[in-house]
Amino acid sequence: MIKFTKMQGLGNDYVYMDAIHQNIEEESSLAQFVSNRNFGIGSDGLILICQSDVADFKMRMFNSDGSEAEMCGNGIRCVGKFVYDKGLTKKTEVTIETLAGIKTLKLNVKEGKVETVKVDMGEPILEPKEIPVIANEKPVKNLKLKAEDKNFNFTCVSMGNPHAITIVENVKDFDVEKYGKVLEVDKVFPNKTNVEFIEIIDKNNIKMRVWERGAGETLACGTGACASVVACALNELTDHKVNVELLGGILEIEWSKEDNHVYMTGPAVTVFEGELLV
Repeated sequence: MIKFTKMQGLGNDYVYMDAIHQNIEEESSLAQFVSNRNFGIGSDGLILICQSDVADFKMRMFNSDGSEAEMCGNGIRCVGKFVYDKGLTKKTEVTIETLAGIKTLKLNVKEGKVETVKVDMGEPILEPKEIPVIANEKPVKNLKLKAEDKNFNFTCVSMGNPHAITIVENVKDFDVEKYGKVLEVDKVFPNKTNVEFIEIIDKNNIKMRVWERGAGETLACGTGACASVVACALNELTDHKVNVELLGGILEIEWSKEDNHVYMTGPAVTVFEGELLV
């Protein structure tokens, strides 16, 4: 029997498990099972909270297809809420080890529970080989790709995981699935990529829909929102502090000019808890 907590950040939902006090095996298969919205719990993936030798906790994140990913911005906020609300820590500033490095979280606690979390997402990665993307320019701001019947112009950024960002006129009516699933696996992306479709509202507001690598379209993507603000600022389409409106809600993103770090602030919500019979 495995205890789990279903949590969501702007509708980007994952199943969370304490892997410090529970023995979790066959993580990839487990992720596929719990993610299934018809036969499992239903989620965008599985996130394990583990012990760390270099931070307060370690986060392992698996997509719904069973693949392990480097990071999840919405997911890591919920990790912060998980460890505080469940009494695994009393600190309101915690460090989380991820495959994308150590991230620092500041927890906004209200009436004994974490309500919102501000995450230091670190510096954006713009070196093509490190994103990775096959391109000659740095930063990659003019990557031309064709998918189906449409030509796109991409800016590429890594926030520990790869993102390709493009501007569209009307993101609400855009066919994200038709083009996202083709662009995700384009040969210029050695590790596949997350694809963000952006509509510019003004210098401080954008709308975004995302096709997530290994998961398809989701209601929100924290690292994608961060990468999108970096891309928009690089192209002088927005300021460095932007509200990103996703299908699941709004994230506050700031690409700091002082330390070059990207800061993300948003909610973390517990949906329900249960036990999995295995």
